[in-house]
Amino acid sequence: MPNFGTLSELKEFLGPKGFQDDSETLAPWLTDWRGRYTGRAAAMVSPADTQQVMHIVKWAARNRVALVPQGGNSGMVAGATPDMSGEQVILSMRRMDRISQIDADNGLVECEAGVILQNLHEAAAAKGRRFPLTLGGKGSATIGGLISTNAGGTQVLRHGTMRQLVAGIEAVLPDGSLYDALAPLKKDNRGYDLKHVLIGGEGTIGIVTRAVLQTTPAILDRCVLWVGVASPEHAYRLLLFMQKRARERLEGFEILPQRAFSAVTRHIAGTRAPLDTEHAWHVLIELVQEDQRQSSPAEISTALLEEAMQAGMIENATLASSEAQAEAFWKIRDSIAEAERAEGPALQHDISVPVDRMARFITEESPLIEQNWPGTQTVAFGHLGDGNIHFHVKAPAHIEPSHWYANDGKTITSHIYDRVCAYGGSLSAEHGIGQAKVAEFARLSDPTRIMALQAIKNALDPLGIMNPGKLVPLAQRSMSA
Repeated sequence: MPNFGTLSELKEFLGPKGFQDDSETLAPWLTDWRGRYTGRAAAMVSPADTQQVMHIVKWAARNRVALVPQGGNSGMVAGATPDMSGEQVILSMRRMDRISQIDADNGLVECEAGVILQNLHEAAAAKGRRFPLTLGGKGSATIGGLISTNAGGTQVLRHGTMRQLVAGIEAVLPDGSLYDALAPLKKDNRGYDLKHVLIGGEGTIGIVTRAVLQTTPAILDRCVLWVGVASPEHAYRLLLFMQKRARERLEGFEILPQRAFSAVTRHIAGTRAPLDTEHAWHVLIELVQEDQRQSSPAEISTALLEEAMQAGMIENATLASSEAQAEAFWKIRDSIAEAERAEGPALQHDISVPVDRMARFITEESPLIEQNWPGTQTVAFGHLGDGNIHFHVKAPAHIEPSHWYANDGKTITSHIYDRVCAYGGSLSAEHGIGQAKVAEFARLSDPTRIMALQAIKNALDPLGIMNPGKLVPLAQRSMSA
């Protein structure tokens, strides 16, 4: 464990706002958002700027102390949770929350890693721009965390993941040196692009401190549709239809089963059914207008729904009649994770398969799991348009959670990931690997992929001080090396 002398050095340098080691202050940051993993930490440091981050990392390298970067602590794979040794130091980026520049003409915004996503949305909107990535945790998720996990969300269908939205990056590397690639170059052919290694790197090879992000014009108008369909196959047919007829206007396409919808209306205040009919599956669609010359989204949506209804793709549908109702529709989708947590223990799997295989995966694999593990219930929801579904399995009633997670839970998870691989998919679509998936990642990955990750990790972080135990399986070198 870091001795009192080394910690005192940090405490003196950072002051009371930047250094905490009392158990009451640390407690909320030691457990992951889902409550599955809890660790211990020697301290939590909260730098105010990049120079302080550099000082902290140099201190960590000199004293062989592992750092665990943390943003909003809203990740889904425990990638920001320390281990149980009590020897690691949490490096919180929440104080670095400044938006330094919004360039509306060039569509760029520069900000620090601790900026909360919702605050960025509001700042961009004030300048007539939009940062086109959103998710349910936008009120706590930070830009640094979103970059480090290459986050996705509900607008990937049109705008891509964080990797497509990061134009420039600044990061502190494991030796405390500064990597400055903030210049938003369209072309830069100087060899390996470290920016893209840091994006999705989960803080294992550096600490993202600042970024330049792409924005898009503010939306002039939008139309949000709630559609009832008979099956995932019908939803997929509807997706293809919408893409063919309105691809450039299609902002989001989300699918959720009745089970997920019912959980939300049971547990989340203010939510209600958009349709007066019941349906096995629901689809949430958003079409947008960014140019005055475009026809209105409501006009397009009405015509497309009439055609889809006549073709037998949908059972019923409604258009949000106001912005408040549009937000209410999206609240249902964004509240699924919170509602599910209130329902009880469940296994969460953030998976992707090729888009044209996802409906079949849901339809064929779900009943097999429920048959092989009686009492379980599958809940598949999410971004059908980009082949990313959150495939969850609720535990049987009256089960002891820790015993179930450790036994049937592990078996079910391995089975699901095996099936995902059989469909040519990935066990992690947008949440990352963290510590929750690192063992399965090692089991299922091509050895060449693992070897390459280990080589990059060992080359850039030879002391192993950057978020050890996350993302990179079976690291060949340790902090004592």
